Amino acid sequence: MASNKEVAILFDSSHCTGCKGCQVACKQWNVLPSPMGLNANKFTGSYQSPADLNGDTRLVMTFAEHESGNKFQYLNFAIGRRSCFHCTDAACVEICSSGALYKTESGVVAFDTDKCNGCTYCESACPFDVPRFRPTDDRIDKCTLCLDRLEEGGIPACVKTCQPEALSFGPRDEMIAKGKKRVEFLKKKGFEKAELYGENEMGGLHVLQVCKHGHEAYGLPTNPKKNSLVTMATTMRAVTGVGAAVVVAGLAASFVAARGYKRDEVTIDEAKKSWTPEQRALADREVKELLEKEARNN
Repeated sequence: MASNKEVAILFDSSHCTGCKGCQVACKQWNVLPSPMGLNANKFTGSYQSPADLNGDTRLVMTFAEHESGNKFQYLNFAIGRRSCFHCTDAACVEICSSGALYKTESGVVAFDTDKCNGCTYCESACPFDVPRFRPTDDRIDKCTLCLDRLEEGGIPACVKTCQPEALSFGPRDEMIAKGKKRVEFLKKKGFEKAELYGENEMGGLHVLQVCKHGHEAYGLPTNPKKNSLVTMATTMRAVTGVGAAVVVAGLAASFVAARGYKRDEVTIDEAKKSWTPEQRALADREVKELLEKEARNN
């Protein structure tokens, strides 16, 4: 159940002009690099650029063309938004092996870069395929809803810069009410598939979308759920009584034992101290592969 402290962004696709000002604002505020060289971003037949999220890009505006059936306007542009949805039931937080990802009272799914070990569990767990690995520093990156701005009483940079007012920000319940009112208006104008996406998905999203042509036109999943990888990690915690990071450390202790040390002489904490960040990351990836293999077999 949402608390009265929770906030949300409302994206209204029917107001968006596709100017990408929000993408630029996101890059600028978060000091994220962008390829500016000649032909660094080549035209691929779509206004969408870059083609998808990456370790240096937290927000991408998507452009999908759909036949309208109207001879006077043959194509409809479904302009969407790809970024973190800040789920209430956040799979990424649940599976994070290092505690780098966490939730705030406002509903923001934030992360501590210094704690991230680059295991990429969150990449596999997210039903929206949002977190992305950044090879330059072996860390995950994603939208934080400009938490630093929120803590100072500001609003997200993307919302601040949006000229056509396609983006709104405020208490989540108010954004839901505003979105529903807009959907009702669009339906009266003949857009029968118009809907508000995010009120209940994944326990409730903190980035809501008014989908003028229905959520499928924007590539949004129907009834997104946590995958089996998250379920298995949760089961592991229940069985072992510890988090995934400690399970990995336990595997590290087993590795030390296999190299000639007696297991009862090596504690988990000692094993953790003896490993470099690179070794920890390698162990995490190996555990991830084992979990995925087990999930496929089941």
